[in-house]
Amino acid sequence: MSREYAEKILKLIDKSPTAFHVIDNIKCILDAADFTGLKETDVWKLKEGGKYYVARNDSSIIAFSIPKTDYKGFKIIASHSDSPCPKLKENAEINKNSYVRLNVEKYGGMLLAPWFDRPLSVAGRILVRDGEDIRSILVDLDKDVAVIPSLAIHMNREANKGYSYSFQKDMLPVVSTSKEEKTIMSLVAAAAGVREDSIIGRDLFMYIRDRGVIWGVGDEFIGSSRLDDQECVWTTLSGFTESEHTEHVKMLCVFDNEEVGSRTRQGADSDFLENLISRINDNLGRSREEYYTAYANSFMISADNAHALHPAHTDKYDPAQAPIMNGGIVLKFSARQSYTTDAISSAYVRKICEDSNIPYQIFVNHSDEPGGSTLGNISNSHVSIRTADIGLAQLAMHSSYEVAGIEDIKALRAFAKAFYEDRI
Repeated sequence: MSREYAEKILKLIDKSPTAFHVIDNIKCILDAADFTGLKETDVWKLKEGGKYYVARNDSSIIAFSIPKTDYKGFKIIASHSDSPCPKLKENAEINKNSYVRLNVEKYGGMLLAPWFDRPLSVAGRILVRDGEDIRSILVDLDKDVAVIPSLAIHMNREANKGYSYSFQKDMLPVVSTSKEEKTIMSLVAAAAGVREDSIIGRDLFMYIRDRGVIWGVGDEFIGSSRLDDQECVWTTLSGFTESEHTEHVKMLCVFDNEEVGSRTRQGADSDFLENLISRINDNLGRSREEYYTAYANSFMISADNAHALHPAHTDKYDPAQAPIMNGGIVLKFSARQSYTTDAISSAYVRKICEDSNIPYQIFVNHSDEPGGSTLGNISNSHVSIRTADIGLAQLAMHSSYEVAGIEDIKALRAFAKAFYEDRI
């Protein structure tokens, strides 16, 4: 069962090279589960027992399921759709020194070295003229079109002693010689089935073409791009769609732009979730007082991957609490509140795990290493409800290719289902 489910997750990640593809594939799964798509610009007529979803910017989505009886609060799991990678600038090509290179910039906190010397492609969305309207089209070249070449060690004898990369100088992918007449945008237009001169906007990103695999002596690991945070996206989505109704509105949030701070209209630092909770309340004819009581009876899980113990760098981890892959879900704590977990929210997570026999472990940062943050505390500034930060242990976070444990996928899927079905 672990291998079968892991293969399903890896296929979904392979099909989702950008946040836009993540949301499109989530919609397909929700449609198959009889959810109804809504638009923020429409007037809603929600019903008890109804299942709905609404997307924003085509890169974030919130799905929700309303119980058939009057609800007492909201059960929310939130993750993010984006991953660090090179993003194409507006003037996307530089033709110089006999080569055409793509003019890219960093999106998010990239680990740069793993992007060198491997096949890359381009995906994202374009905006095209459609009569008097503007239409958005998903695009994925799904073709090896670029490589970021390393400088030979003969010309940089100190390369293996450490090197500080200039993104503008060292990281621009080569796509052709200067004699090639095709451009990257001509390939994008052909893949989308439109004329190149009809494209008036684009959000295009580089991704590596290596597919996700199961590996290890006992097939105990998975390797893939974008495990942070699509591993959490797809496993919690399964728990969401498979769980039964309780007395809470079930909500699944997948936000964009976590890797660059979440401060966008589709990020966790927006009004997206806050507005949606308010609209559900008002649409079902509940009073403002009932809104506040439901708010107080709500709980959120922020699901974003965690650092697994690295065997060569154990000094970077807390000496008493360092998670391992295949050790279960990771409950994350931070005194500076970069993770939202506290005694009360952690007790609730532990209760669910223990009642359902789900393995869990603890992550705290080494006291001299501040570590990263998640969307949990950012979202809490808008939707201030009890929240815990969890994730799955992985190595090589923010690399172009990451590593995680095959058994942990099953644990998070089971946790998500148990969380939604718990009656507290």
